[in-house]
Amino acid sequence: MSEEKKENSGQINIELDEQVAEGTYSNLAIINHSASEFVIDFVNIMPGKPKSKVKSRIILTPQHAKRFLSALADNVERFEKAHGEIKEQEKAPIPLNFGPTGQA
Repeated sequence: MSEEKKENSGQINIELDEQVAEGTYSNLAIINHSASEFVIDFVNIMPGKPKSKVKSRIILTPQHAKRFLSALADNVERFEKAHGEIKEQEKAPIPLNFGPTGQA
């Protein structure tokens, strides 16, 4: 199918390079927002290390943030149906009193 036909049929060609495909591990997300955007900082905190860096920052419009929340909730629900309930720890194993105010 030619590029012109793809564009007209509503299809999007999304490329994924090798480095991005490897992914980045994160065990903490710090979420902040303003009137016009949501900012999610993904961090990897290692035991015994008092300092950590943001590995990735994603900025979303409020509309995209809401769609992301819905898509993530749907995927968690499907995961739990296939693999069982995801158990939450009662107390976070890492200190959450650093950096900007947010949610993990």
